[in-house]
Amino acid sequence: MFLWIERRVEGSRVQQIRLDKSSWSIEKFTKKLVKHGAWLAVSFVTAIAFVAYFKPIEHLLAELMSFSVHPWPLFWIAFFTVATYSNAGWLREQVCLHMCPYARFQSAMIDLNTLVISYDAARGEPRGGRKRDFDYRAQGLGDCINCTLCVQVCPTGIDIRDGLQYQCIGCAACVDACDGVMDKMNYPKGLIRYTTDNILQRRQSRIIRPRSVIYSAILLLLIGAVSYAIATKNLVELDIMRDRNVLYRVAGDGIIENTFTARILNKDQRDHVYRIELSGLPDSELQVNMQQSAVTSGTISDATLTVRAKVDFHGSREISVLITAQDDPQVATETVTTFIAP
Repeated sequence: MFLWIERRVEGSRVQQIRLDKSSWSIEKFTKKLVKHGAWLAVSFVTAIAFVAYFKPIEHLLAELMSFSVHPWPLFWIAFFTVATYSNAGWLREQVCLHMCPYARFQSAMIDLNTLVISYDAARGEPRGGRKRDFDYRAQGLGDCINCTLCVQVCPTGIDIRDGLQYQCIGCAACVDACDGVMDKMNYPKGLIRYTTDNILQRRQSRIIRPRSVIYSAILLLLIGAVSYAIATKNLVELDIMRDRNVLYRVAGDGIIENTFTARILNKDQRDHVYRIELSGLPDSELQVNMQQSAVTSGTISDATLTVRAKVDFHGSREISVLITAQDDPQVATETVTTFIAP
């Protein structure tokens, strides 16, 4: 998107270089202002998209429009805006070379059958300059005219004719440049192309092989695990915390009382009113005092639970607390805590 904006505003690569070398004028200032303004706009939208993973987008947008955003979301919006603008606008391929780990371990993942951008040395060498109608075959030359356009257009500055290097980001700019030269020289395209090392060496290339099967199996396993996690995701979370000041109280008639704080996290897209039930303690009574009747989507609400029971044991006993949405019984979860007696 950044490159597209740059080309639309400043023109082709040659026009961009010419603009950068020219003295400042109203036209140059306007183009730079429009380009960087568009970059910042894209970065800002991207930052909002990142933060919206953790804060509901409708709330975030409403707060942005009313200038009432909490400092933390505002900080992360600013952070991702600056990071996107810097990385995509200025650092660019340097991120791929020095920050992205893929360039460092891709050599362990590819083999002789992997489809990569390659220079066909058997066809292109020996390279050398010539006129279009020159009989280069008679002079023992290959198809490469040594124009170096493939090097000039490479964003990381490598020469693909020296073989695949870890700096290659697979943008295929060298492929487009070389095909354009081949068209002008009336040579077949594909001197630089996506191919495998086995094909370049005139050997048979295989798609199905142990490496591709293993990687595909790992990918399918990960997709299955993520799909299962999403399908079985619990839409409500319950955390029970005991009152640490008083472990238990002895009421009249031998009644023992324990107090807990239930922290309810609504992870659904809808608001819910929850019902809390107790099990594992016969003849017990549960009193629930909630901060609010309905828990808003994506928020946390606390409830005070008071458990009263006439017990026939000493020490502690496990009890289960079940929370269920009143409008959807499928939205439920259960947690275990302990009831303490003298």
